[in-house]
Amino acid sequence: MEIKTVKIETPKNANAILGMAHFIKTVEDIYEAMVSSVPNVKFGLAFCESSGDCLIRVEGTDEELKRAAAENMLKLGCGHSFLIFMRDAYPINVLNAIKSIPEVCTIYAATANPLKVIVAEDEQGRGILGVIDGFKPKGVEDEKGIEWRKSILRKLGYKR
Repeated sequence: MEIKTVKIETPKNANAILGMAHFIKTVEDIYEAMVSSVPNVKFGLAFCESSGDCLIRVEGTDEELKRAAAENMLKLGCGHSFLIFMRDAYPINVLNAIKSIPEVCTIYAATANPLKVIVAEDEQGRGILGVIDGFKPKGVEDEKGIEWRKSILRKLGYKR
């Protein structure tokens, strides 16, 4: 068995959601969850089919994001994994809807940070072991950091 790191190339000004599901129906169900949660959301979704034709199944509302998701999933190549790139919304706006889809098993990451996926590969295929989301901590927040955190949440409209 070989362990690899695959870098996800997230398009500019996009967020990524990486997860695992178990059925081709996932593609249409995630599409419906996305557009029901945030009307006019721009997104691209790619799903790695792991039996039958073993194709990358693609959906979405934005051609650039669909293409980017498909290209990244060809590199990742882990069966039954899915990747969503989104703009004009944030993962917090859609995660509960996605997690409630019966086929969705796991969400590995929901981020705008640099994202790497730790992958195991053997003669049968590839699987996700985990992710590296962003960078390691540089310290512990102080009073100024607390003030900034509270301020940014209010500026973004998540707190009053």
